[in-house]
Amino acid sequence: MTATAGDTTVKLTISHQERDTHGAFYIEQRGDWLAEMGYTRRGPTHVNIDHTEVDESLSGQRVGRQLLDALVAWARATQTKVSTECPFAAAQFARDPSIRDVLL
Repeated sequence: MTATAGDTTVKLTISHQERDTHGAFYIEQRGDWLAEMGYTRRGPTHVNIDHTEVDESLSGQRVGRQLLDALVAWARATQTKVSTECPFAAAQFARDPSIRDVLL
């Protein structure tokens, strides 16, 4: 993904990490996480999205939705079902029926 910040184009990559029962899809730059969609594993095939945070430097770039799209693609590939306590993710699922197939 590429985002433009002022006159500078910055290449941003969404990464995924999971440790124990917690995981996240995130954007890291120079060792700092600028955006994160975190989840808690509720079972072998179920995760719950806890929160979404995006640094204001990425405001207006639809980064939160891109994080959700990455999580949905992963959920489909791994046959993982998703629930959410995150207001942002809940609103996106409510607006877009094309991603609801992963909902529990």
